[in-house]
Amino acid sequence: MPKIHITTFINAPVELVFDLSRNITLLKKILNNGKEQLLVDTSSVLIGKGESVTLKAKHLGKLRMLTTKVVELEKPGMYQESQIKGDLKRFTHEHHFKKTENGTIMIDVVDFEGPKDIIGSVAAPFFLKKYFETFLAKKNDLIRQYAESDKWRAIIG
Repeated sequence: MPKIHITTFINAPVELVFDLSRNITLLKKILNNGKEQLLVDTSSVLIGKGESVTLKAKHLGKLRMLTTKVVELEKPGMYQESQIKGDLKRFTHEHHFKKTENGTIMIDVVDFEGPKDIIGSVAAPFFLKKYFETFLAKKNDLIRQYAESDKWRAIIG
């Protein structure tokens, strides 16, 4: 049962970092390599409580799917999404945001259990942990790029 904990400092206000982390336009930019697809169940650009997203990706020769729903949200301090459908046995992602004097500390805590099939369950501790760590690093770096410049204005308005 792998657990991931990533802490990222961003030199920007906590409210902006919180909104950028929930911004669908920005999330789709992370998946621009064509191997993954993000499907959204919201009409808003910012995902909110009770709304869901689905990540589809081909891994280990199989199309994998993970649908998560935002089950808790306390603006601008945290939100949590949990798997409601998909190939994993279990998946929870907590997003925490702490205001500091000179910016925001963003903390991602991901707790998951590998796929239900035998091949996936054997490979998960090695492959999926690295996959999620890489995905989160890319996401956090992109959030930092947008928050620490004026790029955020193009997607938040």
